[in-house]
Amino acid sequence: MSWVEIPQDSGLGLANLPYGVFSPPGGPPRVGVAVGASVLNLAGLAADCLIEDRGRWFAAASLNGFMAAGPSAWRANRARITELLTDDSYADHVQPHLMAVADVDLHRPIEVADYVDFYSSLHHATNVGRIFRPAGQPLLPNWRRLPVGYHGRAGTVVVSGTPVVRPCGQRLRPGEQTPSYGPSLRLDLEAEVGFVAGVPAAGPVSPADFRDHVFGFVLVNDWSARDVQAWESQPLGPFLSKSFATSISPWVVPVAALEAARVSPPTQDPEPLAYLRCAEPWGLDLTLEVLVNGQPASKPPFREMYWTPPQQLAHATVNGAALRTGDLFASGTVSGPDRDQRGCLLELTWNGEEPLELPDGTKRTFLEDGDTVTVRATAPGTDGSRISLGEVTGTVHPAVPAS
Repeated sequence: MSWVEIPQDSGLGLANLPYGVFSPPGGPPRVGVAVGASVLNLAGLAADCLIEDRGRWFAAASLNGFMAAGPSAWRANRARITELLTDDSYADHVQPHLMAVADVDLHRPIEVADYVDFYSSLHHATNVGRIFRPAGQPLLPNWRRLPVGYHGRAGTVVVSGTPVVRPCGQRLRPGEQTPSYGPSLRLDLEAEVGFVAGVPAAGPVSPADFRDHVFGFVLVNDWSARDVQAWESQPLGPFLSKSFATSISPWVVPVAALEAARVSPPTQDPEPLAYLRCAEPWGLDLTLEVLVNGQPASKPPFREMYWTPPQQLAHATVNGAALRTGDLFASGTVSGPDRDQRGCLLELTWNGEEPLELPDGTKRTFLEDGDTVTVRATAPGTDGSRISLGEVTGTVHPAVPAS
């Protein structure tokens, strides 16, 4: 039990302790930990010699310095914070370093080095294949052999709450023979889960070494302009249709906080090649919820993901590509077998043919200007509670066409 008052259903108790970057009114950014409705100022604790801060990790505008310190530093700091929050004798010393989350500004928690987005949901990939290849096989031959992905743009990864401007680009409208330029008419959301690299590596990282390099997990919305994507992805993958904005949650949930959420993933057939084989169960029992304008739209189950995070990391580095502190890897759209478990409007509306009706009676095929999308998630905690991965939110703003 903590001497800090933590609402029972907050999901931000001692079993979680996610890291983020915040700034108090008029103050510079620094690293903090979410505790209930408060944020614990780690830079302040370090200044008072209550926690170790060898590399000035916490008086910083990103988590990168602390993430690079490695698992031993992560474990020691987590244990020390738990001690400070449970031992009553520390209360008078720690209390001045607790601030209400409502009174601070939250920032993007990491400096993003590289960004990779995968395509790891069997249900999502099958649905997309059926939409665009109705007469053919839904899955291409390589899909069950490797985690398919694309290399995104790190510079447009933004923190939750950042406005999302509707992108412009070339799109080929139905019945047209030549493309036109203008705002995307099929702007979509993608509910995803990402993980963040802490300790760099010069070459391949095996699934067994996942914990040695990965700091934690975030929620991701990989906004997508479906009409731009359909025209430009011939024959290469997404470009302008994805690179305008990718939103992430402000709190990074440590790998250690998700140990109780680990489950066996779906059976992989055929058996993956040796470098992709994982001896431990690394499916994650996360329950996502997608809301459009506060109205529930779907509940994608992450435990259904075919390719796991350790396999994604192994594949991303097997060719010798270096892993860097701050590398962000996203899962791709999370979808389940049922319609109300689909993680994007492309699937929920079957490419606009079956409008989604929200509980308040409003309907959507794709996103409209002014729409606010929220993705949130919970998971089993190591103490038997449910922990929160927070939420990632963005509001669509009108396009600004090129002059």
